[in-house]
Amino acid sequence: MTVMAVNMAQKRARKAQRRKELATLARREDALQNSLPARVARAAQAPIRGCYVNEALFEIGMGTLVVARGATIHYVVMAAFLLDTFALGIKDVTFEQVEGEIFDHYMDRMDETSPIVTVDPAYARRLLRELAAWSKGLGFAPHRNFAAVERIFGDISADASDAVFQFGHQGEPLLIGGPSDSMVDVSRRSEQIEKYLADRAGDVA
Repeated sequence: MTVMAVNMAQKRARKAQRRKELATLARREDALQNSLPARVARAAQAPIRGCYVNEALFEIGMGTLVVARGATIHYVVMAAFLLDTFALGIKDVTFEQVEGEIFDHYMDRMDETSPIVTVDPAYARRLLRELAAWSKGLGFAPHRNFAAVERIFGDISADASDAVFQFGHQGEPLLIGGPSDSMVDVSRRSEQIEKYLADRAGDVA
């Protein structure tokens, strides 16, 4: 009887361990399916509704680029990239699914702040990639979610656009401090730009 009891206990322990392992796998699978890269990949399968950017982006150096996808007018998956074309590049990235009315309201508010224009998706992707590469050369990496969210473009090729962009202010990087920037941030970024300019002057010399 003692041996049988031990065997039964071992079987129950193995079953409990197996249930625990299956539950862990299920949680991991759920987390994977709801991760940012997975949600972006699913969104990239929906039709493009439009790409929009502030018309004065290159004049004022700041603006937002929005990519919207959706199979119906009722729900929209949108990616918004906060851009600094004077120095910092891709400052912020958001990705969310919203109701169509909320999306329209968001775009109306954006247009009121600074008029927006519709751009070709290939143009938009080329702009993001080239801005990210340029600002990274200054020492400013794009927002941590940029690589994942940028995939919302799916199979749209940046090479399909022949647009040429000039970043910086009159060809030179220019730092524009924001209301949320600390003195430490401004000082550090200024030093990075000064170093970039000094290194470039050394290369020319």
